Amino acid sequence: MGFLSGKKILVTGVLSDRSIASGIAEALLREGAEIALTYQSENIRERVEDIAKTLGVKILIPCDVGSDEEITKTFESLKKHWNNFDGFVHSIGYAPRDQLEGDFVEKTSREGFKIAHDISSYSFTALARAALPMLNPNSSLLTLTYLGSEKAMPSYNVMGLAKASLEANVRYMAASLGPKKIRVNAISAGPIRTLAASGVSGLRKMLAYNAQVAPLRENVTIEQVGNTAAFLCSDLSSGITAEIIHVDAGFHAIAMGELV
Repeated sequence: MGFLSGKKILVTGVLSDRSIASGIAEALLREGAEIALTYQSENIRERVEDIAKTLGVKILIPCDVGSDEEITKTFESLKKHWNNFDGFVHSIGYAPRDQLEGDFVEKTSREGFKIAHDISSYSFTALARAALPMLNPNSSLLTLTYLGSEKAMPSYNVMGLAKASLEANVRYMAASLGPKKIRVNAISAGPIRTLAASGVSGLRKMLAYNAQVAPLRENVTIEQVGNTAAFLCSDLSSGITAEIIHVDAGFHAIAMGELV
């Protein structure tokens, strides 16, 4: 029996079998949770259906977090399967591709800024508000962030600002939902070659540098992020909220690589 036995958890943001959300879904299932998946649009429905079939997940629901109406419909649909549940994983982030390359000041547009913050940060709050009537006490809400929220990263640009907003969101949501015994945390994952990350210019060089400089001298995997997520979604982490936990082989602690 796994440490998530009896838990029901919604996982958003699955795009492929190598996405971080997929690694999290696999870890949750391994530890005994029942999960539901969402997909963003009809364009990727078939792909997510294949992933759900492989994982043995029977609940698959559309959810476009850019629309409050769609978010409401998501939980109306989920209610047909679960009367209540124990939390969700928010693995969603987006900025227009042209915002993720070149010089930050030159490239950042008003529209790109709004989209990045709306989809990457506000959506976490919006999902929590819509889910609240169905959430059990001791539920766990989890999101995914990146070190670009804390330090300037080449080409990450406006997504760094959106992730900083998301991390502040974690703290304010934790303060708001804590009296209801709902915990809110984030994982700051190291760079991983995923479909979503492919939009960041220079990803290959970033991965190589991270593996060279990080204390563990390696890049992390979706399985490692998934294991941490499973812990944070479980009662084993019942005393943890408002935290940003780095799963990046220690890269966040290094100011400079070895001088050779």
